[in-house]
Amino acid sequence: MKQPIMKWRGVIPAMTTAFKPDLSVDHAFVARHARWLVDHGCTGIVALGSLGESATLRFDEKVAILKTIVKSLDGKAPVVAGIASLSTLEAVDLARAAADAGCAGLMVLPPYVYSSDWREMKSHVQPVLRATKLSCMLYNNPVSYKTDFLPEQIQELAAAHPNLHAVKESSADVRRLTALKAICGDRLALFVGVDDLIVEGVRAGAVGWIAGLVNAFPRESVALYNYAMRGETKKADELYRWFLPLLRMDTVPKFVQLIKLVQQETGMGSELVRAPRCVMAGAERKAALETIRRALKTRPKV
Repeated sequence: MKQPIMKWRGVIPAMTTAFKPDLSVDHAFVARHARWLVDHGCTGIVALGSLGESATLRFDEKVAILKTIVKSLDGKAPVVAGIASLSTLEAVDLARAAADAGCAGLMVLPPYVYSSDWREMKSHVQPVLRATKLSCMLYNNPVSYKTDFLPEQIQELAAAHPNLHAVKESSADVRRLTALKAICGDRLALFVGVDDLIVEGVRAGAVGWIAGLVNAFPRESVALYNYAMRGETKKADELYRWFLPLLRMDTVPKFVQLIKLVQQETGMGSELVRAPRCVMAGAERKAALETIRRALKTRPKV
């Protein structure tokens, strides 16, 4: 099966990982979900990201998920593997396994518990970037991972690694996109990595969106991105106003539980999560359901 070329552009879901009631991976749903997202206009799939509960998946489960999605899409869209590990050696092994599984790209994360300095961050991501010839995206999320790739550091990595083609910027600071654009020009494709910054991010130079709520609302997500990219300000702002209460669920600690709850309410998924996460409960669940159901009642036609 010929793999599609990795084009870093458009709406690429950070896809959730579906579980069966016994919390084993639901490969049948994973396959169907990936096809559904692409059929609704998404330009690729990122698997094994934070939203995909990568930290709770065993190595063999990660590889099996990648193979499932690659087979399901059958060349219709590229699959990007999230490469996150406490160990640099394991991250390199996963990058190579992703290439063998037929992935078209990698999203490279820093170690997700150890908060390292620039010298150590560089010593972690460089072997991963060198591990394969796959096109790579660097994932910067200082809020979650307590490590911060500054624009000048990202430029240094780009100069040293020709296969580093994109950045997922999740600092939630739109000025970072402006700074990266000023320093790197068009050398790197800039992606918004937090859902409630997409319109502002596009206006600052982003060309793509690694999105979360797209798991339940692909039609609206693709429309919002397209309106923003085409400069259709009125349409973008109207849709954004409706969408923002949901998009903000992507930016809080329980974003995985919340987005999976949204999927369940829209009939495209289950809220099941692996420990240590627990499904939403009590007042938090009630408030989330009120927001979701209000949005569904006022859902616009796009």
